[in-house]
Amino acid sequence: MSPSKSPSENLSLLHAELRAFLPADRLLSDALSLAAHAGDASFYKLTPQLVARVGGEEEASALLAACYRHRVPVTFRAAGTSLSGQGVTDSILMPVARSFSRAQVLDGGSRIRLQPAVIGAAANRILAPYGRKLGPDPASLDAAMIGGIAANNASGMCCGTTANCYRTLDSLRVVLADGSVLDTSDPASRREFASRHAGLLEGLSGLAAEVQADAPLRDLIARKYGMKNTTGYGLNSLVDYQDPFDILQHLMIGSEGTLGFISEITLRTVPDFPRKAAILAFFADAASLGAALTGLAVAPVEAVEYMDEASLRSVASHPEIAASGGLEGRSALLIEIRGRHDGELRAHIDLVRQVLRFHEAPTLAIVAMDTALYHKIWSIRKGLFPAIGALRPAGTTIIIEDVAFPVSRLVAALADLRGLLDAHGYLESIIYGHALAGNLHFVFWHDFGRPSEVGRYAEFMDALAALVIGKYQGSLKAEHGTGRNMAPFVEREWGSQAYEIMRRIKDLFDPLGILNPDVLMSADERIHLKHLKPSPRTHPVVDQCIECGFCEPICPSRNLTLTPRQRIAVRREMATLQAGVGKGSRVDSIRLNALRQGFKYAGEQTCATDGLCATKCPVGIDTGTLIKSLRGESRPVWKTALAGFAARHFCLLTRSVRIGLRAYHGIPGLPLLLRILGTLLPRAIPPGLKYLPRAAKPASIPLSTSGPAGRVLYFPSCVNRVFGPHRPDDPPLNSVIIELLQRAGFEVRLIPGLEGLCCGLAFASKGFAHAADAKLNGIQEALDASGWGEVDLICDAAPCTQRLVQSLSGSRRIYDASNFLAERVLPRVPITARKGTIALHLPCSLVRMQTDGALTVLAEACAERVIRPSGMDCCGVAGDRIFTHPELPLTACEPLGDGLPAGCRDGYSASRTCEIGLGAAAGISYRSIAYLLHESIFVQVPEGSPRNSSPPRGSGHRGLGSQPPNPAKG
Repeated sequence: MSPSKSPSENLSLLHAELRAFLPADRLLSDALSLAAHAGDASFYKLTPQLVARVGGEEEASALLAACYRHRVPVTFRAAGTSLSGQGVTDSILMPVARSFSRAQVLDGGSRIRLQPAVIGAAANRILAPYGRKLGPDPASLDAAMIGGIAANNASGMCCGTTANCYRTLDSLRVVLADGSVLDTSDPASRREFASRHAGLLEGLSGLAAEVQADAPLRDLIARKYGMKNTTGYGLNSLVDYQDPFDILQHLMIGSEGTLGFISEITLRTVPDFPRKAAILAFFADAASLGAALTGLAVAPVEAVEYMDEASLRSVASHPEIAASGGLEGRSALLIEIRGRHDGELRAHIDLVRQVLRFHEAPTLAIVAMDTALYHKIWSIRKGLFPAIGALRPAGTTIIIEDVAFPVSRLVAALADLRGLLDAHGYLESIIYGHALAGNLHFVFWHDFGRPSEVGRYAEFMDALAALVIGKYQGSLKAEHGTGRNMAPFVEREWGSQAYEIMRRIKDLFDPLGILNPDVLMSADERIHLKHLKPSPRTHPVVDQCIECGFCEPICPSRNLTLTPRQRIAVRREMATLQAGVGKGSRVDSIRLNALRQGFKYAGEQTCATDGLCATKCPVGIDTGTLIKSLRGESRPVWKTALAGFAARHFCLLTRSVRIGLRAYHGIPGLPLLLRILGTLLPRAIPPGLKYLPRAAKPASIPLSTSGPAGRVLYFPSCVNRVFGPHRPDDPPLNSVIIELLQRAGFEVRLIPGLEGLCCGLAFASKGFAHAADAKLNGIQEALDASGWGEVDLICDAAPCTQRLVQSLSGSRRIYDASNFLAERVLPRVPITARKGTIALHLPCSLVRMQTDGALTVLAEACAERVIRPSGMDCCGVAGDRIFTHPELPLTACEPLGDGLPAGCRDGYSASRTCEIGLGAAAGISYRSIAYLLHESIFVQVPEGSPRNSSPPRGSGHRGLGSQPPNPAKG
């Protein structure tokens, strides 16, 4: 490659070369894809010129080698949860793909080998049966991937400086800037690498010898890593190790993608003690807080979390905070205590209590040993970030930073940090953090849309550096990585000698400087003030989004089109471009039109609108609500009128659909013909027609006239009145449910006027709000006309149940059929037979209502083994996507392929449309959980066979325990 070529020429040549080994659908350069990948969780934004999704280490190596030849910068991104701008670029972005998601437990759980796309919490779930876990425990563990955790040397609340990635590293595989691959656990790989990269290894050995011979520099490194510190490269590797391979692999930890790509890592694990407790202690003054910290430093505690007065005020409505009395001048410590058994846990609690009593520290202490109160106490700490995020004015950016001070000076540093924030106008900021590590987080919001505000932020950062470095000799970055935000301050923190060592490290690994430029080290002293992410107002539902990415692992379209975070990011980009169009920008107009066109499919049509993203969002944002609103805005008048007609004549609609289904399956050759036409004319003939079920048959079981167990109203959903069961010989679902209710002694009555009733969900999901509300009102009127008053109501489709619960008024208890069967039927009927291995899927609606435990209760009562494949949250069916956009559920259900054992042929859920999609993806029968219970009760067991008169493992007959089965409105 000639250095005289321009950057655009180099990029064009690179793109052409990449097309030789990467398929077009993994080389993204369209406006929508680039806008979706322009930001991460930080407040920086850079639009890449190309997004390259590699399919494995071999492709990653080829990509880096090509970038090296053409001198084109490349940046890696894992989950994009980094907070300091580590994952953004205006060149080539290489996001870690799902192909890097293998995990392998080693040595009985004492080690685990992980690829970079494995999510931290998923690794811990794999390790849980071994009583082990990862050392790092960042707050983003449910979303952060191992690649990012290692590249940033993430720590967290419990791991301190002794169990982070650096300290628990066993070995790794790394792809260097020139495409070379090294496996530090493989002697053959080491030998080959040494023959080709002798200069790099000699350079590392030389740096280590130089540092180890310099006593002042060695002392500086020891002091800096005596506390949490992720500023700059890990110079402690030059002191801790002699072997150049050990130095190399430990330098990779915390290098933020600037030295190479970690394609695999093996970590030593730490014990995960099963018994846990928490103590929430409040303090009236700094002296008592400091005394308590001194005692807790030698107590058997796992974590000590500090929360200042402003933090407590931000969650003042929490019951435990509200009951604690006035908050004036108070702060709090949340103390985590663990034990291998109850006796050890109680002993540790007693020791901590003695420490607190000895120092007469707390004005109030709440001890939580039981699980419910333990989680309630921890929800205070976990609710701090969402609380401040919810208070953020629309159009501003949330900023969270972390610093570390010597623990012995923490109380004084706290006062100085609060004074600094107040002096620069951040009066609503909160301070919290990991007290025993001297690690403090502070959160505030800022408006980067005004130049004067950028200047204010610059002044604050300079003052922060002076405070942390100058007065306290602390760390500007304790655990979030250096990033772009602190790159200009690395030399100020470490001094010119240590900084020069870091520069030489970068030159050894990446002499052309193509790996993640301006991150961790930068020649631009104002890089932290450039490429700031705008936050324009777009929609009230999503304006509070902080783009943290916590929603992404649970989104069914994450591997197909866009995630909730990306949908919001694209909408914000569209709002920014719209402002440019208003000023006459032709370029903005072209890009805006491209985004609008692309968003129709990627943003709207392939969004399941399931709302699961709200369960992971720190501020509770349901991106599906935004999409439903957009669908309503884009509907033409004639479609709205048609929806109204369908709502008014719903009985005609359901009958017509049943007739159509009978014709579809009854006319010989018609399904095959339509499939062929669908291939030839995909826009005219939906490709998902092949998944259409047979028409439902009416229930044949008569309603009971008396019931010693009580009365219930039953609302068979329209989807189960239209779509028949998966197996042709199965009775209709409503017949099965009625028979189960009667067997348990309930008197059952159907809602009057059933054939014309619908909860309106199908209309609401498509943006026809008026038609949806009309149908819901019809159900309310039918309930009022039932003559049975406020008796319990049962619905047999979980999504419809959720809509009824959220929308119907009155004190009536509303149950999904699975909840009613688990709580009210299962204890009243004998289990006569149990299935072997079954698959179970929890519909999003039950998860959102927090009533999904009933499905597990029923499944465990009626089957020997229950399988829930990892990574299967939402099936992506969204009512009709299996028919209109089958690529969405088929992609979302891919984990079923490897997650179901060979002998598993039966799956169960609580939503007919979900069951259709699940069955299509898995190739097995998915049915309502009611069929499983029905067969377990009514099946005839051959004489002499073992007979279970009650479900083992205490499932159904114990009820639902602490999880209430009823989500009833009111």
